[in-house]
Amino acid sequence: MVNESFAELFAERDERGPCQLYLISPLQVGGDFPDRLARALDAGPVAAFQFRVKDIDQHKAAALAEPLLAICRERDVAFIVNDSIGLAKRLGADGVHLGQDDGDPREARRVLGPGAQIGVTCHDSRHLAMEAGEAGADYVAFGSFYPTSTKEVRHQPEPSILGWWTTIFEMPCVAIGGITPDNAHPLVEAGADFLAVCGAVWKAGEGEAEAVRRFGEVLARGN
Repeated sequence: MVNESFAELFAERDERGPCQLYLISPLQVGGDFPDRLARALDAGPVAAFQFRVKDIDQHKAAALAEPLLAICRERDVAFIVNDSIGLAKRLGADGVHLGQDDGDPREARRVLGPGAQIGVTCHDSRHLAMEAGEAGADYVAFGSFYPTSTKEVRHQPEPSILGWWTTIFEMPCVAIGGITPDNAHPLVEAGADFLAVCGAVWKAGEGEAEAVRRFGEVLARGN
């Protein structure tokens, strides 16, 4: 069942709301990760959680995702599946996030229905972002803004791309890539609607709960 309150976050609107936190999972989500996710979500406001695993079959991915989906549902946090339209459909997820090689937003809409939230990675490209909007995406993601160990960095936009997007388009934008509580403020100030974070939370020396609290302080200050 699609989380309708989350759908409203991505609705086009005349006035932009405050920037919010969008967590992305590490690649390893077994073991004690469900407990870690619960601690993170209980530590401060989180709008969405993206389930991102690689190189495993859909059956195993679904088994790993189901307890995480339940944790998100209990806390009214949207559950977004990375890359796989089929897995998003199987889980009844709130939406799917597509890389440039992971499918067409039009196909995702056909499979997942009108209420699903569809995001598209647009790197540092204004052209790709506009194409995603024309194809029916609900949000676009720009990055990597900073160096990151999560994936190979081939595109590094300037924060000004966020300001360009939010000045011209009502569709929300997500900033991604190497974002920490210490470097997040310029992205919030530039106009990001969401900060997508991974390593800064799951690899944080102080623990995931403290990392989320620190992001919350930055967002409260920036908004």
